[in-house]
Formats: sequence, structure tokens, C-alpha cells
Amino acid sequence: MSLTTRQISHLRSLGQKLEPILVVGKNGLSDAFIKSVDETLQHNELIKIRLGELKEKRKTIAPELAVKTGCELVTLVGHVVVLYRQHPDPAKRKISP
Repeated sequence: MSLTTRQISHLRSLGQKLEPILVVGKNGLSDAFIKSVDETLQHNELIKIRLGELKEKRKTIAPELAVKTGCELVTLVGHVVVLYRQHPDPAKRKISP
């Protein structure tokens, strides 16, 4: 799914109100962390993740995280990443980009 500029802007504004749900630790993008991100995205279509220990690698980790979880990178500000993945079931969708 490719988001338009308008959709990204809308999701970015929604993401500002969120608190970070997950924190990337010193193990980086381990399989367990990717699984927890995937599970969190199943319940919440829009999530905020703090990059904790890996702040200096943020420009490579954020896109890699989006690819591995099959979601869209909405924004990367400082050491915080906002990701979006639309729920596959239209009846369970909470956010309309």
C-alpha cells in the first residue's frame, strides 16, 4: 500500500497524540521484536516506537523495520518512528488514511 502525501499528513497528525508502545533495545530488530511489532500492528493500525539504544542507526533501522513488518513508515522524528498498517478486515479498521 502506497500512501499519498495527504494520507501521510493525516497519519502523522494522529501519531503525534500517541505514546510510544515499544522500544527497540540493544538487540536491535531481533525476531522477537519484529514479532511483537507485528502483533501490536494487528491490534493498533498506527503505532509509535522509540528507538532507544539505536538512535544513531535510526535512518537505516526505521525503513528496515517497515519492510520486515509489511507496514508504511509514516514518520521518523528524532528517535521516534510512527508506523501504519491497515487492518486486512474492513470491519475491524479503526483508522481511515
